[in-house]
Amino acid sequence: MSDRDETTSRRRILKAGMLAAGMMAAGRPVFGAEESAGAGDKPRLFGAIGMTGPVDRAAALKQMGVEFLTVPTNHLLVPDQPEEKFLPLMEQALASPLPVLACGGFIRPAHLICVGPQANHDQVLEWSAICFERLKRVKARFMVFGSSGTRRVPDGWPREKAVDQFVDLLARMGPLAAEHGVCVAVEQLRAEECNFINHIRDAAAIVRAAKHPQIRLLADFHHMAVGGDTPDDLRAAMDVIVHSEIAEKAERSYPGVKGDDFRPYFRILRECGYQGAVSIEGKGEENQVAAAIREIARQAAES
Repeated sequence: MSDRDETTSRRRILKAGMLAAGMMAAGRPVFGAEESAGAGDKPRLFGAIGMTGPVDRAAALKQMGVEFLTVPTNHLLVPDQPEEKFLPLMEQALASPLPVLACGGFIRPAHLICVGPQANHDQVLEWSAICFERLKRVKARFMVFGSSGTRRVPDGWPREKAVDQFVDLLARMGPLAAEHGVCVAVEQLRAEECNFINHIRDAAAIVRAAKHPQIRLLADFHHMAVGGDTPDDLRAAMDVIVHSEIAEKAERSYPGVKGDDFRPYFRILRECGYQGAVSIEGKGEENQVAAAIREIARQAAES
């Protein structure tokens, strides 16, 4: 690929992420074929296929077919560190052969609490403001909000009150994200990781209640499969889905290792006009990545 082609590809992926972060409020599919495909490309199901991985492995991952990276927040944005610690990481990301489209592991510190009697939203939002400002500077678009520890509901705390607290937090977080042109993608988590927001329908309801266009939903096919969510559940949430992650059910292995069938989910994405990105977030070896990319593309084409 020439330098010009590489620059065009990078711009296409980042443009798709920017559109996704701002278009959902209009009730339209996040990515149209004209936005996800480069000049002369045929429309395809996904705008880009990427994975969670370190920036220093970008060149190798690109050779395997990866088109973008999702990077842990504490590896790239380092919100608990001063500017001089962040700057070289930012420069490395901006020079990377693969663009960083998203960061995960949003809120790690144990003292930041989203729900329960010790919730401290002002401090959570201070952390968020740093993350969003640095996310913009590395030209990423999505902050994936899983963060099981910070949103775990304490024993005895009313679930309804936890929902109200989380909705209030997201409603306050939305304007901060909008200020920096990024999108918060709330992620459902399997019950083994967290006791709150375990199904895509619950996550979608919370996102809708927050009533802010920069607060959207990530569809994680691993968590959906473990939790028993169906393709119909996915369809019902498509109005707020902005991004997706994928791994197999049993061991969170890369697609193609165990042979999981994602086509029922992909079929819903296709029928609903979604052409957004999908990011592999699982457990595996680097020598399995190229096969995983091919498997996603094959099943997407067969959906």
